[in-house]
Order: sequence, then structure tokens, then C-alpha cells
Amino acid sequence: MMRRLLIPLSLLVLPQTALAQLAPPPPGRWAIVIHGGAGPGLTRKLVNKQKDIAVRIALKGAMEAGAAILDTGGTALDAVEAAVRFLEDDSLFNAGKGAVLTYDGTISLDAAIMDGKTRAAGAVAGVSFAKNPIAAARKVMEDGRHVMLSGAGADQFVIEQGLETADQAYFETPERRKQLNDFLAADANSAVTDDEKLGTVGAVALDSEGHVAAATSTGGITGKRWGRIGDSPVVGAGTYADDRGCAVSATGQGEYFIRVGVAHEICARVRLSGEKIVPAASAVMAEVKALGGSGGVILLTPDGQIGWSFNTAGMYRAGKDSSGRERIAIYEDE
Repeated sequence: MMRRLLIPLSLLVLPQTALAQLAPPPPGRWAIVIHGGAGPGLTRKLVNKQKDIAVRIALKGAMEAGAAILDTGGTALDAVEAAVRFLEDDSLFNAGKGAVLTYDGTISLDAAIMDGKTRAAGAVAGVSFAKNPIAAARKVMEDGRHVMLSGAGADQFVIEQGLETADQAYFETPERRKQLNDFLAADANSAVTDDEKLGTVGAVALDSEGHVAAATSTGGITGKRWGRIGDSPVVGAGTYADDRGCAVSATGQGEYFIRVGVAHEICARVRLSGEKIVPAASAVMAEVKALGGSGGVILLTPDGQIGWSFNTAGMYRAGKDSSGRERIAIYEDE
């Protein structure tokens, strides 16, 4: 069953049944929505109380980092970068510090960012020492010569641009090392469990000028090999923003999100057919599920529609608008 939510900006705390019937707020409002991953393990039975509290605190911190920029007239682009940077610095998530390990026991990071006003975008894949991969993606976008850089070339770009770096030990946590060891011990060729994928982070924002932006960052999947790249840094798959439609950031099984072109597909449905974002997202996520994939998306539009849709047990998510209303949630019934 698909879980979905349509939230007018000023009513983020009302019950879901009331939300879908209300019109978007007037122009000039801002909003931000963030996610920290989705998976089957996100149930009240499986998430212990300590983890529940820690994640909610982290989500609120990231949300506030972006909201502070929007509240002072800042851009949606700056807001999504700030929110994602906050989550990259928190070892609870599979992005930046706390990222999962590759088959070879190394860190390989992916990120993308997109400006809905100009449709400028930047992405990096397989970077190994950019402390904040989302900052590297932003720099690629601003440089303008390319949209995506990968591997050794992306690392060289990070150095040449003078971005902050960290050694591999900074990113690794005991939990992620254990996940890799368990993976290798079980079967090096086996599929990665959904719990090991959990933790990709992302943000979408709407600024007071009516522009949207999206950003996503991840460490990929435990035990990934051969330079595997998922959907997060692929513009149109895991990340997309267009003022004519909406902004989308995705989390889940990247191979399926790439095949469906999830983020762009949702945005195109909104732009070309006038569909509301939740029905559009639900239809596209149904395609993902039909192919065998799972995950979720967060979305918002320049006219004030906010929503999310996921086909897993839960998704780390939070949203806030310029009225001060906010929602932080993990489980499907929140």
C-alpha cells in the first residue's frame, strides 16, 4: 500500500484527512521538506526509543538549518544545501559521515543538487574525501562546464576547488563496518538488504520568490562494487527541480529509480498534465513497485503543494513552512 501525504504550507500539523481538501497558501510563503531514508525496518517495533529520538532531533536540526535561510529571504538552493550538509555531518545517516562501505571497505559518496529556477544542476559520484559531497555537487553546478563528475576526476575537482576534505577514517563508523563484515560473511554476491540501504538524505525547498530546488546525498549500498552509481546523483532519477513542475528528492533502491526516471517522471506529470503531486508521485512509485523496487520521495511545488509518497514501512521525513507549523515523522501512520 502506498503511503502519501498532501500538505498545504500553513497546515503541516493537521491530520492527513483534512489536508487533501484545502487550497495552497498565497504567494510569498516558503517551505522545506527533508528525508533521511526509507525502509521496511522503520516500524515502532523495530526502531528502538533511543534511535527514534536521535533521528527526530537530527531531522529537526536539518530542517531548521534550511528554514533559517528561507526565513531571512534566502534561496531554495541555499536551503537544500544547508539541510543536506547538516545530515551529511550526522553519522546516523548513510551520507557523508556514517556512509556505508563498499565491497573493498572504502567510502564512495554520491550527491546532486538542482535549481528549479534555471534547471542548472551539478552532481558527483564516487568521491572519496569530500567532507560534504553536496558542496562538491553545488560547485560542479556553479562551474557550469559539466553536470556530473565521477571517481578520480571528481576527487581532483574537489581539490582544485579548495573544498573541505576528510580522510576515510572520518566517514567510517563501527556500525557500517559491522554491516560490511556481515554482508561479506553471509555471501559476497548476495543482494543487499533494505536496512543496509537506509539512510540516503535529501531536501526540497520553496523560497519566498516562488522558486524550488532539490538536493540528495548518499553513500550508496553496502558492499557495492565496480564503481556502482545509484539514483541519487542522477539528475531526473533521484533528484530533480523545475519551477514549471515541482522539486523531488528520492530514496530507495536506486537501480529501479533510474529505470523509471522517478524524479523527472513525477515532475513531468505535474507540469504537463496538471496532476497534483501526491497522485503523480503515487503513480510513479507504483511503477517502481511493479518492477520490484521500494523507497520513497519528498516533493513540493512553486504553488505550495507539499507531499511525500513511499511504499515501505516508514520514511524519515520532516517539513516546515513560513507559518512556523512543522511535522517530523518516521512511521507510516504519522
